[in-house]
Amino acid sequence: MNNEHDRLADRFESYRTHLQAAAYRMLGSLSEAEDAVQEAWFRLSRSDSSGIENLGGWLTAVVSRVCLDMLRSRRSRREDSIESRLTETIASRESTCDPEREALLSEEVGVALMVVLDRLSPAERVAYVLHDIFAMSFAEIAAVLGKSEAATRQLASRSRRRIRGAEMSRGAELSGHRELVSAFLAAARAGDFESLLTMLDPDVALRDDRGTGVPRVTRGAEALARQVSGKAQSAQAALVDGEPGAIAAPRGRLLYVLRFTIVSGKIAEVDLISDVDRIRGLELAIC
Repeated sequence: MNNEHDRLADRFESYRTHLQAAAYRMLGSLSEAEDAVQEAWFRLSRSDSSGIENLGGWLTAVVSRVCLDMLRSRRSRREDSIESRLTETIASRESTCDPEREALLSEEVGVALMVVLDRLSPAERVAYVLHDIFAMSFAEIAAVLGKSEAATRQLASRSRRRIRGAEMSRGAELSGHRELVSAFLAAARAGDFESLLTMLDPDVALRDDRGTGVPRVTRGAEALARQVSGKAQSAQAALVDGEPGAIAAPRGRLLYVLRFTIVSGKIAEVDLISDVDRIRGLELAIC
């Protein structure tokens, strides 16, 4: 019996990476994905495996059902406060056994995709992940979801449209933000006060950490426009944590980073970051 159990455990381990990859895309959390995979092992160890012809398919179906239940449980707790859910998420991440691996998985999957997936219903998310990412047949997915094959096709199609629509919308948004930042920098260099005003939210705030370490705050469109007019000569457009921003690096020496918050087509916040430790924590790329 022990030898049989060990052989079954070895076979299960050969599928673990695949199962965790699928569960992570469905759940967006490595710790939850590992819980789902472990539950699949418990169910397998309590089952008569001699009747399972396709162990990989059986395990994928079990993990998918577990993930579906977990996603539905999340939905039922939507009434929880944002603060408590955020605390729960942070605690989950801190307790993850391998945070580096979760970071790698996030990079591999793509943060944008994970955000869009989180907006799908549990059934839509499972259908999309299993079909479009792991190429399972609609018949197999229908058995997991407990729906007809036709209904499953509709779920996957709807998910695909929503994901592509969100990606297109996000691409257009980023393009618009990049143009706004570039226009802002050009107007600042040229000292074009009136143009600067048209790009700024009336209640815009600039936080500048140079000098004291405690950010100095400038509020209001006119005050900020006066402050930057004729300046930013060395600033050039860049991506700051994946969002349009700017860096100032005359003769290759990085002086500061500009991070923008854009709301309804206007610049609502500007963070000027010169602190070396804060800059080290940013992901920078030249556009």
